[in-house]
Amino acid sequence: MMTVLVGYASAHGSTREIAERIGSRLTESGVSADVRPLDDRTPAAGYSAFVLGSAVHNRRWLPEAAAYLERHRDTLAQGRVWAFSVGMPAALRGPWRRLAPREGAIVLDALGPLPYLRGHRLFSGVVTREQLGRVGALALRLLGGRAGDYRDWDAIDAWAAEIAGEFRATGEAPRR
Repeated sequence: MMTVLVGYASAHGSTREIAERIGSRLTESGVSADVRPLDDRTPAAGYSAFVLGSAVHNRRWLPEAAAYLERHRDTLAQGRVWAFSVGMPAALRGPWRRLAPREGAIVLDALGPLPYLRGHRLFSGVVTREQLGRVGALALRLLGGRAGDYRDWDAIDAWAAEIAGEFRATGEAPRR
C-alpha cells in the first residue's frame, strides 16, 4: 500500500483541516496517507513521499514546521515532497489584494533552499477576530480585510488530485 506523510503545523486548526482534506483526497485516489502534526514525534524515515504544510505568521512557516524541514532535510531530499502554506491572501481587499500573489514566493524563500520540492501552494485559511485580538482585527480592517473562512476547497481538492495524478502517471507508488 502507498503511504504519504501529510504533515502540518497549525495555529488555530485551519491548516490541520486542510491537511486532513488533502490526506482524504489522496486516500480516495488510491494513495494511503498518514496525516500527522509536524513535531518531534513525527518521523520522516519510512516515508518516500511527503505533503507538508504550515500556517503562515509574519510571512513565515510556524517554527515547528520549519524545524521539521531542517531536522529531516536528508530524508526529504530522498523522496517526493510538496509543500503548502496557509495564509490570508483572500482576506485582503483593495490595493493589498494585488500583493497577495507574491506572498507564496516570499513564504517559500523564507524556508531557504529546498531543491527537492516538487511544488508549493499558498491557500487561504480561516481568520477570526478572536484569533487576531483587538489590534490585529483593527489592522486587518485598515487593510480592507475581513474575518471569515477563506478556504477554497475546490482548489485544495484539485491540488491533491494533481499530486495523486503524479503517482499514477509514473506508476511509482510511495512505499512505507
